[in-house]
Amino acid sequence: MLTSLREQADFSYDVADDGAGLPARVAIFGEDEGLRRQIGADLSGAGFRSIDGGNMRALLEGPIAILGDVVVVDCLVTGSRGIDGMMLAGLARLDMRVARSGAKLIVATNLAGLDDVFAVLDQSNPEILVSPSRAERVIAVGRVMGEAGAARLREMGDEDRVALLRLSQQVEAIAHSLDRMGHASQPPQASALGELKRDYRAQDSALPAGFAVTARADAPPLPDPRTVRQIIANRQARARFFDPALFGDPAWDMLLDLTAAHGEGAQVSVTSLCIAAGVPATTALRWLTQMVESGIFIRVPDPADKRRAFIALSERAIAAMSGYFASLRTPVLQAA
Repeated sequence: MLTSLREQADFSYDVADDGAGLPARVAIFGEDEGLRRQIGADLSGAGFRSIDGGNMRALLEGPIAILGDVVVVDCLVTGSRGIDGMMLAGLARLDMRVARSGAKLIVATNLAGLDDVFAVLDQSNPEILVSPSRAERVIAVGRVMGEAGAARLREMGDEDRVALLRLSQQVEAIAHSLDRMGHASQPPQASALGELKRDYRAQDSALPAGFAVTARADAPPLPDPRTVRQIIANRQARARFFDPALFGDPAWDMLLDLTAAHGEGAQVSVTSLCIAAGVPATTALRWLTQMVESGIFIRVPDPADKRRAFIALSERAIAAMSGYFASLRTPVLQAA
């Protein structure tokens, strides 16, 4: 169904307004009407204009009212079955339209829906939030509007993007602290995250037949994957003695996880990799997206399920990690 939707020439879209004849700046979609009203009120309080776009069926039936600069979609999943076909088809349609219009897309989901959302939104470079708080939603709208303004002034380079990522990470940490003080949300317990990581790692399996990414012939070999796993375990052991926030390094933790998986011949899901990053999933996903855009990671479509996409190291990244480990005199101690 997703393929047929993407192959259509175009759709008819209405231009929405906020009731006062002004173009809407933010369109909000989601199944929960109360949540849509709350998001709209939060955005209004932050100085943004918004419009209630309706439920997810509105993304499929009739014209989609976009809109202005930003589209916010809420598709949190209950249970562990993922997102249903109707919602995915609506997201696919919206993804294509947003990519063509130059608008910005923000989609909120949770770990149960993350792999589906990541796989289907492959055109518009969306901002994906994982179980966001109210503050994080507002911050995301401000961030994407700021990025859109910066892009209009000049093309952003990799250094600019990394600087924005680090700034966003600091702002999100402040938002989490405010939420905890205001009891607006309850962060997952460490033990629960551990269980989630085991569950998602158990879902990872062998790489698709015929798929292989190898380093250049002149590159030194990667270390045994058991060595890399021990390095990862050593890094995680620090959390028993120090505040984990002191050592947040999501890009490196994801690189290590994918290096071990490469040696094991295993495919890694987006959700599993975000958990391996050791930071809030939204932050991890933003770093993951940057790593894909910079050519360090690559997306690997699942041939058995078009709704899924796995992440792997690029040839350039494999060569770089091979060179890194070869440069160490005592890899386990120094890399930890």
